Parts: sequence; C-alpha cells; structure tokens
Amino acid sequence: MWSSGEPADSYYEVRQECTDVPKTRFKIKPGKTLSVRKWQAAFTPEGHLDISKTLGRIQRGGIHPSIRGEVWEFLLGCYDPKSTFEERDEIRQRRRVEYAKWKEECREKFPIVGSGKFITAPVITEDGQPVQEPMYLVGASNNAAAEPPKDMDAAETGETGEAGKEGEAGEACKEGEACKEGEAGEEGEAGEAGSPKVIGETVANGETQSSINIASWQMMKEIISHGPLDKKVIQWILTLHQIGLDVIRTDRTLVFYEKQENLSKLWDILAVYAWIDTDVGYCQGMSDLCSPMIILLDDEADAFWCFERLMRRLRGNFRCTESSVGVESQLSNLAAITQVIDPKLHQHLEALGGGDYLFAFRMLMVLFRREFSFCDSLYLWEMMWALEYDPDLFELYEEPETAEGSKGRTKSIRHYGKYERENMKSGSAAEAPLPISVFLVASVLKDKSAKLLQEARGLDDVVKILNDITGNLDAKKACTGAMKLHKKYLKKAKK
Repeated sequence: MWSSGEPADSYYEVRQECTDVPKTRFKIKPGKTLSVRKWQAAFTPEGHLDISKTLGRIQRGGIHPSIRGEVWEFLLGCYDPKSTFEERDEIRQRRRVEYAKWKEECREKFPIVGSGKFITAPVITEDGQPVQEPMYLVGASNNAAAEPPKDMDAAETGETGEAGKEGEAGEACKEGEACKEGEAGEEGEAGEAGSPKVIGETVANGETQSSINIASWQMMKEIISHGPLDKKVIQWILTLHQIGLDVIRTDRTLVFYEKQENLSKLWDILAVYAWIDTDVGYCQGMSDLCSPMIILLDDEADAFWCFERLMRRLRGNFRCTESSVGVESQLSNLAAITQVIDPKLHQHLEALGGGDYLFAFRMLMVLFRREFSFCDSLYLWEMMWALEYDPDLFELYEEPETAEGSKGRTKSIRHYGKYERENMKSGSAAEAPLPISVFLVASVLKDKSAKLLQEARGLDDVVKILNDITGNLDAKKACTGAMKLHKKYLKKAKK
C-alpha cells in the first residue's frame, strides 16, 4: 500500500450496495503521510513526544489510518506531549473510571443506557409523564422520520421550503442512493433516516426496534409510578430518542454500523455527554462529530474523551437560546471575512437575502462531514488540527488557571501548528483567534465566487451551487486555500 499510494478506504469499508458515495481522494503516501515508524520515532524512551516532528507530516500528508486514533488524542489535547507513557496510562485509567461512573448514573436514570440497545421514539412528555400513544412508538421505529428531525439543510436557507427539502433529500441520494433495499421510507425525509437496523428487522437478541421502544416506554411508566422525575432527568430523557434517530442516520453507508453494538456505543456516548453537559445537552450534528471517534478508538471511554475534547472547541456552536444559535457568531465572522476578501460576492449575497450566511451553517456545524467522503473528512480534520495545534491545549483543558498566559513562554515556536504561528505573529492569538474552519468555508466561497455571481439569483441557487461541491473538494487544496486567505485577511485587517 505504501509503495503504490493506494487509497485508504479499506480501513473504513463501505457496504457493497452503497455504490454512489463520494470518492475518496486521500492516499497513503510514503515520505508525506505520518507513518507508524515516524510516529514511534517522535517519542523518547520515557514517552515524551516531540510534536514538532509530526505536525509537518500531518499537514503534508495526513496520518496513517492504523495510528490515527492515538495521534488524534494528542491533536485534540487529550494528552500533554510532555507527559510520559506512565503518566498517560494513569490519566487514561482515571478517565475510564470517570466515564464508567457517569454511564452508571445514566443507567440508573434510564436502564437502556449500556444495554446494547437504544430508543428512536419519545417515551415521556415535557411534564415528565409517559407518552399516551404507545402505537406511536411502533410508527416511529418503522419510519425513523415520524417526528421530523431538525433539518440542518433547511437552516441554510432560513426556512423549511423547497431548498431545505432538496438539500436533505439530495444529500441522501448523493451519499447513498444505491442503498435502497430495506431503507426507503414513505417520504423523502424517511429515506434520509432509513437504516437496515430500523425497519421492522431484528436488532438485538431477537428484538425489533419497535419492541425496544415499547419496552422502554413501559419501563418509564414503572419508574414514574414511584415518584416524579427531577427536571434535569426529564430534559435529558427527552433528548434520548432524538439521539437514536440521528444515530441510525449517521455514516449509514459504512459496514461498521451494520453492527448493533456499534450503533449502541455511539448512542451511549452521546447520551452520557448530554447528561454531563447540561448547558448544551444534545444537538443534531453531534453524532457526525462523534462517529469517527468510536471507529478509530476501540475503548468506548477513550472515544468519549476524544469527542469531549473536540466539543471543547465546538460546543459554542451548539449553544442555543430561544433567539439564537451559537454558530451565528462564526457565520458573522465568515461574513466579515468575505466582505474583506471578496466584497463583490458579499454584496451579491446580501442582495439575495443571504447576508446572515446561513447557507454555510452545516459546513461549520459538522466540519464538512457531508461535503467529503468519510475518509477524506478525517484527513481534512487532522490537517486542520495540526495547523491549529497549540501545545498548551492539555493544560488549558485540565488546568485553565495555570495555563492562562503561558502561551509561547517555554515552548519553541515549532511546537505550534502553522495556522497558530501565523496568529501569534500577527498578535491575534491573544484575541481568541477564529478557527481555521471559518477560513475553509471562505475559501470555498472564493473558489465559487464567479459561479455564484453569475448564476445565483436566489438563496435556493446558492444552496444548490454549494451542494454541488460534495465529493468534488480536495481536502489538502482546501486547507492550502484557507491558509492563503487567512494570511491575506490578517494583512488587510491590519490596514
């Protein structure tokens, strides 16, 4: 594989019937991709990691799939490069115990957690009472979109009209059009939600998803009969069926998710996260961010902590109030960047009613997961994180007071990612710099500027043009374009 530079798709097997998925461009390249040998050579005998020896490789050629999980743990700040093997083992064991404790708390409140099963229909009402229509639980299992999901694509147009519907339905066709047998629902949204693990089939120990939903409802009736539920518990349980609905839509073209135990693992991690992060809870899109973690890391607790670290970066996007969504601040930054880099395009988008840049909502929320093949999206993420890498990440997450103000004092500049170095040079690092993902979206808009100016006569056209990039983007070129725009923006913003 190394000598021929073949794609790395064999590590993330696609179901045979799913022929219409975005083509993977990432190839394992000798001398460019971070290899097992180069990764191991970056450690001292005690386990200290010289991260600078790996960042350049990752930026140039990504990470070999066989070591991707353990490298991501460093890129996301799970571990300090200065730590030893022994210290990391202690941290890992402590975190596994902490995750097990949280999971047990969840199981006590809702025994389906950790059982290898999950729910796809609500079992209680907002006032903490059992739902009154058990037949709905059957309908929700046979048609996973019986309760329409909050639609990211509809948000891109600011409405739930044709553009939003076309975005979601079009996406389902592009990502898995050939996956029709056993998946087609009654409506377009049901096709999106379909899964061979849902439509009346046995999913675990002879049970169907319908029977699991009904058994969970009966269980909740029994629990509630012993006394009212705490408000926090009610709010958490209300999210669990939505997590289930999203789990069966997530990466459904991968063989990995043909196994019920993997779907349940994803559901468990998201359920536990929603329990401990009460400010954010669960929002649509988180399953797309969590899914790669459980594929790359065998231990469920390790996968949870990797996801938790990623959410440290992104949770602001998911913070919602009655009047706003957290990602709106990044959309505003995107508008400001485009206004500086391409004022004509910005004016055109504003004239079309797209000055809020909601059409870019999905790209920022799930970090381009829908625009790339599974493998290429992982390649994009690791390049982004290597470019943004800050060696203070671990301390910032574990001991924020100690780490505050220490950036760059004792570390060589080479231990920082290229993007972070640019921010440090310009002085913007002290002002909570924008994530590179915002510049990635700006780069896509810049590349499509001529087409948008010539052909977009409404927001539907903008969404359609941007949907056309699915499977046609090169991750490395996208990062290179983002870096160039970032440098240009910093220069112009100073004037």
